[in-house]
Amino acid sequence: MGENASFWESLIYAHPTCATWKQDAEGSIYHLASILFVVGFMGGSGFFGLLYVFSLLGLGFLCSSVWAWLDVCAADIFSWNFILFAICFVQFIYVTYQVRSVSFDREFQELYSALFQPLGISLTVYRKIVLCCDAEVVTLEKEHCYAMQGKTPIDKLSLLVSGRIRVTVDGEFLHYIFPLQFLDSPEWDSLRPTEEGIFQVTLTAETDCRYVAWRRKKLYLLFAKHRFISRLFSVLIGSDIAEKLYALNDRVHMGKGFRYDIRLPNFYHVSLPETPSVQPSHRLQRGSPRRKPTGVTNCSPFSTQ
Repeated sequence: MGENASFWESLIYAHPTCATWKQDAEGSIYHLASILFVVGFMGGSGFFGLLYVFSLLGLGFLCSSVWAWLDVCAADIFSWNFILFAICFVQFIYVTYQVRSVSFDREFQELYSALFQPLGISLTVYRKIVLCCDAEVVTLEKEHCYAMQGKTPIDKLSLLVSGRIRVTVDGEFLHYIFPLQFLDSPEWDSLRPTEEGIFQVTLTAETDCRYVAWRRKKLYLLFAKHRFISRLFSVLIGSDIAEKLYALNDRVHMGKGFRYDIRLPNFYHVSLPETPSVQPSHRLQRGSPRRKPTGVTNCSPFSTQ
């Protein structure tokens, strides 16, 4: 304890004091280095934020090295600043390489900008999602079927990139699927990972379409490795189903002037003011959002499951 106390006492009290301060200011290189440090530490996050930080800090340490070499003439100050400059330079090259290695094709870049970037998904996470679908965009020609009712197995999850898909059941039109919507979100949500099933609707290309498809088993393996990606897809699929339900709410009619509200399956709402309200004798069947309500006439939900 005595030795430690003497060390701290010598550090605090026995150090040489500055009797006189230097009157002349340091050269412009020193002040430039300080400015670069201040601006460099204002950088953000992500790849481009790292590039911003390491580039300005590297220039700041380089200026400090030049200042130590020319003005101070101190080898130790020069050595430390030059080492820090070299570290920043290496980090800048490494981040630049990562940015170049995470480049995508035009359609995947547009998909990232429209759907994933607003959610704050980094390029490294998005790269894992793209690699899971083999970085491939599938083309579906006009009037070709993506899935046929009662025949096509549910073995993948697809996201429409361009075009329009028509959904029908028993030849009856249900709804359209537009870009940035999942083609088979209700089917995906209705099955557990160990279950198998087949489509209960027919999906036909209304125009030439392009979509991204993730194989079911491969996507579940990705979910097992990365819980964040699993939660991300859970939110996207849930939002996709909810948007379709709300959009179809006004299209579901019961006959005799009654309108069925998908959001409130226990109640009917009167669409005509003079028609008295009636308590229904049946309810919406539980299950996939693509299931038709039983006993409903003139009904247009968006699919059956």
